[in-house]
Amino acid sequence: MIRLLAIAALLALPATAKPPSAVYADPPRDSAYPARMEVLHVPSGGVLINGVAYLASGPGAHPTLVICHGWPGNEKNLDLAQAVRRAGWNAVTFNYRGSWGSPGQFHFAQNPEDARAVLAYLREPANAAKLGVDPQRIALAGHSMGGWVTALVAATDRRLIGAATISMGDLGVVGGLPRDKVLAEAADNAETLATTPEAMAEELIAGREAFSVLRAAPGLARLPYLGLTSDDGLAPHTDALVEAVRAAGGARFVKAHFKTDHSWSDRRIALQTAIISWLGTLP
Repeated sequence: MIRLLAIAALLALPATAKPPSAVYADPPRDSAYPARMEVLHVPSGGVLINGVAYLASGPGAHPTLVICHGWPGNEKNLDLAQAVRRAGWNAVTFNYRGSWGSPGQFHFAQNPEDARAVLAYLREPANAAKLGVDPQRIALAGHSMGGWVTALVAATDRRLIGAATISMGDLGVVGGLPRDKVLAEAADNAETLATTPEAMAEELIAGREAFSVLRAAPGLARLPYLGLTSDDGLAPHTDALVEAVRAAGGARFVKAHFKTDHSWSDRRIALQTAIISWLGTLP
């Protein structure tokens, strides 16, 4: 509980508070074990989805943060991945089936499956050894729809050490909107996706109950959970999840709100500070 109070206090600091050095300074170069990048091809649903591993410098296995992008994923938070690596963690990003060059058709229901496939890939002993991943110290984070993916996956994955959502959008709530609004939302988020706005809208409407992020609350109650919100109209989605986690007996959660847009356009340093500080509290 002391550690949770410490991170909560840190997130409440003014924007002028000094961020961790990993946000603004490169670590000393380790010529024997330098930082590096690896392209990943992860088996999922009969295809190989693409990903990138930003691997930290230094010998041995490192804790690892997997970052799930949103819908469609224009903001991939690669600056966050780089900062996390400077903090001594590996950071892994990936693209769901049917998005951003990954083969297959895009379906919302598949996205949590793809995240689980990435986790399984990183935990496979040969891959963990090659990438310098500590399979016992993997956390999951996601932005927007990726926050929804993170919550659903973390609720059932007992090996994760923590989960963080950033401006999460609950697809169950989106699917419950009037049909014309769901279709408009799908049309606005169709870039690079192997699908159509009509297909996405129909899947959201049909799956609105199954897609509710509140179903994840009992599982999330077991984990350290960080919920970050912004001034994008989606904060009530995270608020509802936090209350459901609390009702399910969760006591290791922290929530913080930042005055910025959905992509955190003018609070990138604050976002990196929040995530890196929270990672430092994990076991």
